[in-house]
Amino acid sequence: MRRIVLDTETTGLEPSEGHRVIEIACVELFDRRATGRNFHRYLNPDREIDKAAVEIHGLTTEFLADKPRFGDIADELVEFLEGAEVLIHNAAFDVGFLDAEFALVGRPGVKTVCTVTDTLAMARELHPGKRNSLDALCERYQVDNSRRSLHGALLDAQLLADVWLAMTRGQDTLDISQMAGAAAGEGGGRIERPARLAVVRAGPDELAAHAAMCERIDAESKGRCLWKQAGAPP
Repeated sequence: MRRIVLDTETTGLEPSEGHRVIEIACVELFDRRATGRNFHRYLNPDREIDKAAVEIHGLTTEFLADKPRFGDIADELVEFLEGAEVLIHNAAFDVGFLDAEFALVGRPGVKTVCTVTDTLAMARELHPGKRNSLDALCERYQVDNSRRSLHGALLDAQLLADVWLAMTRGQDTLDISQMAGAAAGEGGGRIERPARLAVVRAGPDELAAHAAMCERIDAESKGRCLWKQAGAPP
C-alpha cells in the first residue's frame, strides 16, 4: 500500500486570516518501507511571516523571496498525493491550510485526491492522557530527533514516518500475510515448498516418555487414550 507522510510550515496559525503555506514535505512509503521518493518545496507566500512562526521554523521572508508560489507546484503536488493514504500529525491544521491554498488556485481540496489519516488522533487513542506531540512520541518510541532544533517540514515528515511505523508495528504480520496471499494468487494458489524436508525422529528416551504418557492417559481415562485406540506406534 502506498502512503505519504506529509507536513507543512506556515506564516501563522489561521488560513482564514490570510496565512499561507511556506514549506511542504511529503515522504513516500510503500508496504511500510521508505522508497526514498520525496516531495519537498519552499514557497513564496507573498506576505510577511509572523514573528512567532519564524521562531518555530526559522523561515524568513528574505529566504522565501525567490521561491515558487503554491500555484506553480499545485499540479505536481496533486500528482504525488493522488490515490495515497496521507498521514499527517494534527491533520486538521495542515489540511485546512492546503485546502485554502488549493481554493486560491481554483482547485478542490486535498481529500478529493487522497485519504487522510490523523496520526495525532491515533496516538491519543493508543496513549490516552499522555503527551502526544511529535517530540513526545519520538521519545516514547526511541526515534532519534536530536537534529530537530527547529521545526522543518521535511525532517518532521521523516520523523513522523518513523513514529508511525513504530506505533503500527503490530501490522507487520498482517502485511506479510497479505503479501503471501497475493503471491499465492499469482501462482495459481500453489505455494512452492522445498523439494526435500528434513525429518527429525524421536530418540529412545523420547519414545519411552511418550509411551509412559499414553499409559497414564489410558489409565486415567479408563481406556480412552485415542493414540492407543488408533493403533499408532508408541
